[in-house]
Amino acid sequence: MATRFSVSTFSPSLMLLATILSVAIGSSFAGNFNNDVVVAFGDARAKIQDNGNLMSLALDNSSGSGFESKNEFIYAKVEMNIKLVPGNSAGTVTSFYLKSEGNSWDEVDMEFLGNTSGDPYVLHTNIFTKGMGNREQQVVDKKPIREYRNVDPNNNVPYPRDQPMKLYGSLWNADDWATRGGSVKTDWSKAPFTASFNNYTADGCVYANGASSCPDKTAPWYSSELIDGDDLKQMQWVQKNYMIYNYCDDSNRFHGSLPAECGRKN
Repeated sequence: MATRFSVSTFSPSLMLLATILSVAIGSSFAGNFNNDVVVAFGDARAKIQDNGNLMSLALDNSSGSGFESKNEFIYAKVEMNIKLVPGNSAGTVTSFYLKSEGNSWDEVDMEFLGNTSGDPYVLHTNIFTKGMGNREQQVVDKKPIREYRNVDPNNNVPYPRDQPMKLYGSLWNADDWATRGGSVKTDWSKAPFTASFNNYTADGCVYANGASSCPDKTAPWYSSELIDGDDLKQMQWVQKNYMIYNYCDDSNRFHGSLPAECGRKN
C-alpha cells in the first residue's frame, strides 16, 4: 500500500491528511534524502536509494530503523509518499512525525499500525504540546482526517507553535500494543519487514541559529485559512465512518472532565 501523507503545521490550525492518491495542496519544493536527512537508528537497515529519492527502512528481530531531517521547522507543509509493510505486518508500526527536542517537547504523530494479512491499516494520530499527549485518534485510510486548531489567544488550549521540530520517519516493533491491543504478535519468520518513503517535499520556515527563516507574519503559513468547504465535509465523513477511537469521546479516561479543545467548534 502506498499512501500519500501530508502534514501542515499552519498557524490557524494543524491539519493531517492521509490519502491513497497523490494530492497536491499548494506549492512545495522537492527534497532529497541524501541532502536533507540522516539515519537516526538502525544502521544499514536504513538505506537511501535512487539518487536520494527513496528511503527504505527495515525491521528485524534485532532492531528497527529510522531517519530524521537535518532542518528544524517552526511552520511548514511536509508531504511524503509512504509504502507500508505488505502482507502480515502485525506488531509493526510505520511512523511519520514532527518532534522538538527537550523534556517539554511538541510532537505531531502519525503511526500506521500493522495488521494481519487482509486487514486494513489503522492510522493512529497524536499531538503533544509541552510534553503532554493523550490526544489520540485512530482512523483508517483516505481524505483529511484531523484538524487541531490554534484559535485560543489565552493559550488555554496548548498548540505546538513555538518550538522548532524535526521531521522523522521510522519502522519499529510495537507488538505489545499495536495490533488488536497487543494480542497479535510480530511473526519474525516474515522478517525483515520493509517500508519505504519517497516524493518527499518540505516547504516551510527553517529554524537555524536561534531564528526562523520566516521572521515576520507575511509568510503563507501564518495566514493559511482553516479547513472548510469540501475538505471539511470529507473530514467529517471520514471521522463518522472510519474513526474507531477519539480521546474527546472518552470521558472515563479524563474522569468526566475532557480537555478544553474537545468542546471547541471554531
